Amino acid sequence: MARISGVNIPDAKRVEIALTYIYGVGVTTSRKILATTGVNPDTRVKDLTEADITKLRELIDKTYRVEGDLQREVAGNIKRLKEINAYRGLRHKLNLPVHGQRTKTNARTKRGRKVTMGSGRKKSAAKT
Repeated sequence: MARISGVNIPDAKRVEIALTYIYGVGVTTSRKILATTGVNPDTRVKDLTEADITKLRELIDKTYRVEGDLQREVAGNIKRLKEINAYRGLRHKLNLPVHGQRTKTNARTKRGRKVTMGSGRKKSAAKT
């Protein structure tokens, strides 16, 4: 199993797709990396030579911000928004959608499970 930027990339997949397992590398960036290094995107990771893996590893380490460094930068940006009390920072603090999505309906991923208000409150209040 090839290890690039601290991530074990899967052996059975094509290199173009396997590189996307690295945080911060998408399909477009993966294609640019393979074009720069001259590695065929259709080859499987298990068929790569040690020289190819070394080329990929060196290029990614030198030119791209990936994994821990990128995650630290993103966390720092969010922390800065929270500290200066920007609108986006407040949305992050309240665990609500940041980019203007509606919240009356949807937004279940951010807000959690739907809590249905029962009619039990009304009946007990009416009896007393």
